Amino acid sequence: MYQKQMLALQRNRKFHAFEQRRRTRLITMIHRQETMSFLGFPIARYIDIEDSEQVLRAIRLTPPEMPIDLIIHTPGGLVLAAEQIAFALKRHKGTVTVFVPHYAMSGGALIALAGDEIVMDPNAVLGPVDPQLGTQQAAFPAASVLKALAQPNPNRDDQTLILGDLAEKALRQVKATTKRLLLEHHSEADAERIATKLASGEWTHDYALDVEELRALGVAVQEQMPREVYELMDLFPQTSQRRPGVEFIPLPYAPAPPPLPRKTENP
Repeated sequence: MYQKQMLALQRNRKFHAFEQRRRTRLITMIHRQETMSFLGFPIARYIDIEDSEQVLRAIRLTPPEMPIDLIIHTPGGLVLAAEQIAFALKRHKGTVTVFVPHYAMSGGALIALAGDEIVMDPNAVLGPVDPQLGTQQAAFPAASVLKALAQPNPNRDDQTLILGDLAEKALRQVKATTKRLLLEHHSEADAERIATKLASGEWTHDYALDVEELRALGVAVQEQMPREVYELMDLFPQTSQRRPGVEFIPLPYAPAPPPLPRKTENP
């Protein structure tokens, strides 16, 4: 309990210092894998309606002209919640800067596209935003559902045909949403092209779009990540496990000194 309180206090201090230095409202959306204390099994966190409520409230409490900084680290989540957050950020009059220190996939990438500026770590990635359709048995990319339905088969059941109709609607809607978010900083033609690439299912849903590929696509990305963003991420630790999967000494190292010249022997 004491450790949690100390962590919360450290986060508050970092928040205030970050906001004072940049004169912004700072919002974080960091989804870690959590572990239930009694049973001990992992639960993955995703963007949900509660997240959208909290982000919208934070924006509402921010003066219209004040810039907003959003640190996002998420595998994605509900399309509805992601769209609400994205358009709320887009409507904010002040400059919105989205920081991606590690990854923002699916709905997280959609939110990142709403920013006036996107700042990514050189090794960070965004993901495609193509919709996924779920049933009780499994989830499928909407684009793959339509591709399967294009194959001739007179024995399809009604559920499959309904799934195909939903897939067509989902693809159309997500592409339109992505294009709307891009239009503020891109031409009509570029917004259409980028939205088609990101939302049409050209890649698998977990495909990693790095800084270089995003720039080639036409998405403006900066790499000047403030050191404080990494420090804040350290204050949102992954739930502790019995043995960490990755270990290292968490200190910055100085560059290795050049090797000393070898001693030469006189003949």
